[in-house]
Amino acid sequence: MSVQHTESPFVAVVGAGPAGLMAAEVLSRAGVRVDVFDAMPSAGRKFLLAGIGGMNITHSEPLDAFVGRYGARRATLAPLIDRFGPVALREWVHGLGIGTFVGSSGRVFPTEMKAAPLLRAWLHRLREAGVRLHMRHRWIGWNDAPSREAPHTLRFDTPEGERIVQADAVVLATGGGSWPRLGSDGAWVPLLEARGVEVAPLKPSNCGFDANWSAFFQERFAGQPVKSVAIGLVSGDDGDAPPFRQGEFIVTQTGIEGSLVYALSAPIRDAIAADGEVTIWLDLAPGWSAQRVADELMRPRGARSMSSHLQSKLHITGVKLGLLRECLSKDAFADLERLARAIKALPLRLTGVKPIDEAISSAGGVAFEALDANLMAERLPGVFCAGEMLDWEAPTGGYLLTACFASGAAAGCGVLEFLAQARATD
Repeated sequence: MSVQHTESPFVAVVGAGPAGLMAAEVLSRAGVRVDVFDAMPSAGRKFLLAGIGGMNITHSEPLDAFVGRYGARRATLAPLIDRFGPVALREWVHGLGIGTFVGSSGRVFPTEMKAAPLLRAWLHRLREAGVRLHMRHRWIGWNDAPSREAPHTLRFDTPEGERIVQADAVVLATGGGSWPRLGSDGAWVPLLEARGVEVAPLKPSNCGFDANWSAFFQERFAGQPVKSVAIGLVSGDDGDAPPFRQGEFIVTQTGIEGSLVYALSAPIRDAIAADGEVTIWLDLAPGWSAQRVADELMRPRGARSMSSHLQSKLHITGVKLGLLRECLSKDAFADLERLARAIKALPLRLTGVKPIDEAISSAGGVAFEALDANLMAERLPGVFCAGEMLDWEAPTGGYLLTACFASGAAAGCGVLEFLAQARATD
């Protein structure tokens, strides 16, 4: 067991993801000594995985719309994003020598579309600033014998045995509860609860759902994308009422997932938690009015089958046709009026939420009510929290990363203020 003592202010950052590394950068720029500890063999494991399909850093939409993506936590996160939001984040990326561009959807990507070059440049800059990274250091709580000189004494499990680290302040950025194999396993929850910090239960976010497909539909369509579709949480069969949200999703072996589903995952998840299931409504022809759908469907089809008629007149074929047959009775499929209504509002019953370790992100975490404006725990002076371990959620599209970066920067600034106040009272 080793013990680390420091005479000058020293900050321990737990978690080498975007939030923790950003806190370390803010602190190191101010001349504070910083060590970063992480349970994984290397830094930014989840960050790298998120960038495999194209690293979506942030979004270019107007700031008011941007902060609205955080739902119930909009007012809480808005001040943090005002200080380090999409524009500042892009400038920071450029400062690492990495170019960015805005895609057709408004999402912002690094020029190379990869996370690895960005992370390499960032870690190089942090090390040059004196930040030390300690991998395979799993935080297991506090030692109950802190000193006045270093009031925070952390315990880490390492391959060489337990290590004790004494610090003047701590930033916890240990991730949420999704992707446990990358370190975000929620093991920190009982550690904070034992110290009186309020933690909302962790729940899956940006997740898929179960739909109880028939064996035929599952075998025929699992893995296929459903494009040019809209999902509503109310039926939307009242004429030309606009659907809730348009996009695309994927049919899985057991249900649905994908960007459109993720965007609505919070209300769908909460409805299933309350009632055990929920019915969502699919608009299979979102660019067509209900009247136009009905008119086209009522045209004479002669000797053509209904499937050929749907393909010819409404371009409904493949998985969309499969969904109609899966969700409608034979009588309803044969009734043109009911079929027309179903094309604009097809009921799909969802019966379960995919587990948190299959989700892209998690909701729940350290309650903002347990923190001050600088993200310091009221019950643990000198301990700051940042990133996905905080109680907020957002859809994919750059919103998750932006809030992680912004909260990490805010925690770093909060630590600087805390240390300044501590020096003033010595």
